[in-house]
Amino acid sequence: MTDRILIARIGAPHGVKGEVRLFPFGEDPLALKHYALTDESGKRRFKVLSLRPAKDHFVARIDGIPDRTAAEALTNTDLFVPRDALPPAEDEETFYHADLMGLRVEDQAGTVIGKVLAMHDFGAGDVLEYTPVDGGKTLLLPFTKAAVPVVDVPGGRIVVVPDATPEEAPPDEADQG
Repeated sequence: MTDRILIARIGAPHGVKGEVRLFPFGEDPLALKHYALTDESGKRRFKVLSLRPAKDHFVARIDGIPDRTAAEALTNTDLFVPRDALPPAEDEETFYHADLMGLRVEDQAGTVIGKVLAMHDFGAGDVLEYTPVDGGKTLLLPFTKAAVPVVDVPGGRIVVVPDATPEEAPPDEADQG
């Protein structure tokens, strides 16, 4: 487990007064105002002074960022929070993505087939990336119940169904003519 958790990413500037687009990854975006945030290196600190919702992101004012030029320099900066500042997972079904890194990847028969490398969100849902046990290119799977039916953080493993098809959405009532 890691001692810091990725909790948000700073996007492009918003306007000319130093505000930025902010993409939170947690359940409570407004909590960002209460955390001691750092960049990936842990050396640069950030304080969110204000935060308001926008279309598909939030708009934030960050302490020490007075204008658009300073805001531009922060584009794509990842923000981290100390793990001990976050609430513990509520149950075995709840976890932080960081908890998955390095877990064994097993098939449904229990055979180890790889190791979790990363979680990605390209806009259409979470994607699990893992390295195969025999090497080679990393593999991607949709992080859905069909493709990843078991997440066992205490047991240090996840179970995957590599050939799972995406779960079908229920038919639209309008299509049932």
